[in-house]
Amino acid sequence: MEESDSEKKMEKENLGPRMDPPIGEPEGSLGWVLPNTAMKKKVLLMGKSGSGKTSMRSIIFANYIARDTRRLGATILDRLHSLQINSSLSTYSLVDSVGNTKTFDVEHSHVRFLGNLVLNLWDCGGQDTFMENYFTSQRDNIFRNVEVLIYVFDVESRELEKDMHYYQSCLEAILQNSPDAKIFCLVHKMDLVQEDQRDLIFKEREEDLRRLSRPLECSCFRTSIWDETLYKAWSSIVYQLIPNVQQLEMNLRNFAEIIEADEVLLFERATFLVISHYQCKEQRDAHRFEKISNIIKQFKLSCSIVPYIKNKSWASLVTQATKPILHNKRGHHNEKPMHCN
Repeated sequence: MEESDSEKKMEKENLGPRMDPPIGEPEGSLGWVLPNTAMKKKVLLMGKSGSGKTSMRSIIFANYIARDTRRLGATILDRLHSLQINSSLSTYSLVDSVGNTKTFDVEHSHVRFLGNLVLNLWDCGGQDTFMENYFTSQRDNIFRNVEVLIYVFDVESRELEKDMHYYQSCLEAILQNSPDAKIFCLVHKMDLVQEDQRDLIFKEREEDLRRLSRPLECSCFRTSIWDETLYKAWSSIVYQLIPNVQQLEMNLRNFAEIIEADEVLLFERATFLVISHYQCKEQRDAHRFEKISNIIKQFKLSCSIVPYIKNKSWASLVTQATKPILHNKRGHHNEKPMHCN
């Protein structure tokens, strides 16, 4: 039986806008998988307005640093495009039975991982009017074929009861439309909580969310844009989306044994999220992966933001081809290869 036009239209909407190959990669080349052969994973990013969804997404996927997220707005779309991440803002307008027009925004981003794995990220606007529409007129469209639901809570929200109500509505829609979806709750802006109170507050919130989520299982993380906790949470999320992850881990184990390494990590090169790892010895620092992600991300940003450095005796220019040109007082210069991106 052939699909109806409406079904085809709905499927097209769920997959989001068409992806173009990165600059310099022709369609069909080994470095790019055509959209119709890509493995797309739909990820919903939801939460009340002001909870910090867009800030955390811009840090992970658009190479923002924490202090620059205060200036977020339409510029995030420009940054996503510059990083060859396909992104678009969809504004849906609906007319109800009495002629009232309702509008809501969903920003679609396509992020490519490991060649043919594509995260189809739906960043859903968190204003009250938008949220109500998600659970009524657009319920099936929003919550159908979801692999992962990420719900972001502002730990200092003054409307906790409303936050919980919207989260519960999300769970009901997921249970009906995507019962196998993985659920992640991010208790965000933990840096605003007194340090000696963070463990207690997070534990209480985690217990409430787990109880509210039944019969679905949810994984809870405390997060802040000001430390490495954001990378830990998103690495765990991406890990759930990777196909054949057991094969990856086995290959890492074989590689570690061959080179006699204590530990081997596999990072995603654009976001520097940890995809997989193998260790044969216990390590002291439980947060070492996220710290490495953060450090390298900051280094790459430094290379792109400050390409020219000089002092009294020499100057260094980091070009797009990552070849610094060193120039001294006598007019001589040396070219040395250096990889910053």
